[in-house]
Amino acid sequence: MKFPFPKWLPKIPVRVYWEGTDSDGEYREELIYDGLAFLDEKSRQVLDAERRLVMLSGLVIIEGDILPGKPIQGYVQIGEERKAIHSTLRPRNPDGTVYSTELMLA
Repeated sequence: MKFPFPKWLPKIPVRVYWEGTDSDGEYREELIYDGLAFLDEKSRQVLDAERRLVMLSGLVIIEGDILPGKPIQGYVQIGEERKAIHSTLRPRNPDGTVYSTELMLA
């Protein structure tokens, strides 16, 4: 059973870039998503792994899994603004498929 994703919510054009090193140790930047998303610009404060207070600047929700089986690290470009990805969530449907990709922005 899959829950329906609300198609009327994504209205903001975003580009999600993956940043990291490849198997040769070279720095790489790759566009992994270019399309519409839901953007919540409510700021939040969370503690990171070292117990430091981090201010999050927003949340981007995209339908489905944009990078299956791999961790997402990098940044999101919203218009001319570039925001780093702090963490990601992938909530699941009851049948085990990924419902959405949620990117918390720093």
